[in-house]
Amino acid sequence: MENVLKRPIITEKVTAQNKKGQYGFEVSMNANKIEIKKAVEKLYGVTVTEVNTMRCIGHKKSKSTKKGAITSGRTSTWKKAIVTVAEGEIIDIYAEA
Repeated sequence: MENVLKRPIITEKVTAQNKKGQYGFEVSMNANKIEIKKAVEKLYGVTVTEVNTMRCIGHKKSKSTKKGAITSGRTSTWKKAIVTVAEGEIIDIYAEA
């Protein structure tokens, strides 16, 4: 269960979901929902009621260099978890350092 949670996701969309008790985290690619639930409960001391996971597929990127060549590559694929906590509980992501 080591290194299941990589970082919290702090975007406009996920921050709006915080009011409904849903929080987003980038997680390890091989982590399952049970491991994610235990890690969030242990780290933040809340009761998790639901965990939804999704794989965010990397996309193609390209850029032009100074010499006129075009370099292309791919961003990495990562896994995201949306965690729903029990009614009335909150996770203060900014308090963790």
